[in-house]
Amino acid sequence: MGFFSMICCVKDLERKKQGEHNSKVRIFTLKELELATNNFNNGNKLGGGEFSSVYWGQLSNGSQIAVRRWEAGRNRSNTTDREFALEIEIMARAHHENLLSLRGFCAQGQERLIVYDYMINHSLESHLFPGRQQQSATCHLDWTRRMSIAIGAAEAIALFYSISYLHNHATAHIIHRDIKANNVLLDVNFKARVADFRSAKFLPDGATHVVTGLKGSVGYVAPEYAMQGKASKCCDVYSFGILLLELVSGKRTADCMIEIWAVRLACERKFDEIADRGLNGNYVEEEMKRVVLVGVACASIEPEKRPTMIEVVEMLKGDKAKLLVLENLICSLWFQNRFDFEKQSFDSS
Repeated sequence: MGFFSMICCVKDLERKKQGEHNSKVRIFTLKELELATNNFNNGNKLGGGEFSSVYWGQLSNGSQIAVRRWEAGRNRSNTTDREFALEIEIMARAHHENLLSLRGFCAQGQERLIVYDYMINHSLESHLFPGRQQQSATCHLDWTRRMSIAIGAAEAIALFYSISYLHNHATAHIIHRDIKANNVLLDVNFKARVADFRSAKFLPDGATHVVTGLKGSVGYVAPEYAMQGKASKCCDVYSFGILLLELVSGKRTADCMIEIWAVRLACERKFDEIADRGLNGNYVEEEMKRVVLVGVACASIEPEKRPTMIEVVEMLKGDKAKLLVLENLICSLWFQNRFDFEKQSFDSS
């Protein structure tokens, strides 16, 4: 679907939804967003990447927003328009309390802007791995909040897998391709909001994977995707497993082979050594064990051994039968393939 066709579809969607479910999706004018962000002042800048920046803003009614602004003019590529249109389509269709909400967008002249709800507690990453000036931030992530974040994010990912999209005249589903701690935002109550669908890819119905260029972040990319370019739902499950292990341990995957470290300790029943020291022992042992086992299973090097996101949700919520099978399988695989795991860990060091 072409860019302008996509925008027309979104406009139609907006019109249909007005008065229906009290939809908040709307089309903003450039002037509104310039006023809200103080003309995209650097002081309002929340972050950004190579091709876009995110700004804090406040609308005339007092509500706070986050605005992603893509590069305008000659520097903007066709990729920008594709990312912009794809993210609008995905977010306009996907509604869940643990998905970041789309407030609206602006496609005026050369400007491409998407407006989201502003998340006052920023990203999960900012609390798990605070900078030197934020050393007290981890105290906000007590165990109750971490467990809520794990289950909420899992439910959101499972939901957007269930949504069908029309792509190239055929039904397809989406894969995120960049699930990581920085793309899980936290609202005022520390409720998780999965965000950033710029790297999302359509997966045709019936297809197990698509071969595509590499997207994602160091430490979160599944082995089969990194080596063979095969992107699938299993790749997202792998990334989510790494995220769970970071959430429970407070360790960065980029700093260690977190899945190898965690599976060894889990099979030795040393779950207390995995727990983030910032928790000071204040966690529910059974729940912590549950998160570790699910995280290790999701981060299996064998895609076919990974659970589905629906199974992940069930196990995080305490499905004892599935967890028992999972624990036995993980330890069996560890002892069968211990040499290969340890060699992989040694080679990466």
